[in-house]
Amino acid sequence: MSAAADAAGQPPLLEVRDLKVHFPMRTGGIFKSHYAYLKAVDGVSFDLYAGETLGIVGESGCGKSTLARAILNLLPTSAGRTVWMGDELTGLDPAAMRPYRSDLQIIFQDPLASLDPRMTVGDIIAEPLRTLHPEIPRPEVQRRVAEMLERVGLTPQMINRYPHEFSGGQCQRIGVARAMVLEPKLIVCDEPVSALDVSIQAQIVNLLSELQREFGLALIFISHDLSVVRHISHRVMVLYLGKIMELASRDDIYRAPRHPYTKALISAVPIPDPDRERQKQRIVLAGDLPSPLDPPTGCPFRTRCPQATQLCADEAPPLEEEDGAAHWVACHHWREVG
Repeated sequence: MSAAADAAGQPPLLEVRDLKVHFPMRTGGIFKSHYAYLKAVDGVSFDLYAGETLGIVGESGCGKSTLARAILNLLPTSAGRTVWMGDELTGLDPAAMRPYRSDLQIIFQDPLASLDPRMTVGDIIAEPLRTLHPEIPRPEVQRRVAEMLERVGLTPQMINRYPHEFSGGQCQRIGVARAMVLEPKLIVCDEPVSALDVSIQAQIVNLLSELQREFGLALIFISHDLSVVRHISHRVMVLYLGKIMELASRDDIYRAPRHPYTKALISAVPIPDPDRERQKQRIVLAGDLPSPLDPPTGCPFRTRCPQATQLCADEAPPLEEEDGAAHWVACHHWREVG
């Protein structure tokens, strides 16, 4: 999707360049304490185009949610740049960010916890309009809220009910309506279906896809579930300890992954065919994710990689493009092992 948009000369909506989010952490004892830096996001770069979905995958603790919040300027960044439609967002204070909030929205992981239990559904969905566009008359706000409720598969008659009266899937639809009522250009979906049943997951993913086609939305879709990411994404970014291990189109990533970490993640995705599932070779990673307070030298994945060599310990591999194929890999040996 992005390759086509780029070829047509369309500029990216979002440009992220060498973004870093490092948190100072106090370590040691009472008398010999010192500060170390937890490198949650460590030099991430990518572009995002209108109508495109970028899936972000990786284990817990790899920096997915931190990256999303840093892009939206909800967390301070340590270095790098975030550019939205040509405007620099990095370092803007809340007042300076306010004009951009209508275009940049987020859907959270826990559908019930992200909704204020003291507010009615109508007030929850109307809140962004009243906060960012107080000039809109009340009848127009009510009309938009009722229209958006219908658009996400709910009814206007639910407008005076409270979140605890809804199921998890319905609460997530309310969260989608709240994000969509401003007609944004980008929505960050931070594991929006992980707390839902499988059948409800499919409904929410299909709803997001329909809204994307209707409004030309760009989506950043974060998930642990690679089968969900495969269904909705145009491109997939694989994160590990705050760094990009691989970035390519969905079809390239799932058909021919290059990085050993990506191969291990995809090998864990279940196949609906029982015979193929039994014959599939799984890649089981040794050890646990290292602490981002004390990451390995060189390649961050080397302590769990079956192909690691001394070069991997000595030098961090650059993120290289595969011969103009819009497929980037950060591995010293990916060309040798295929």
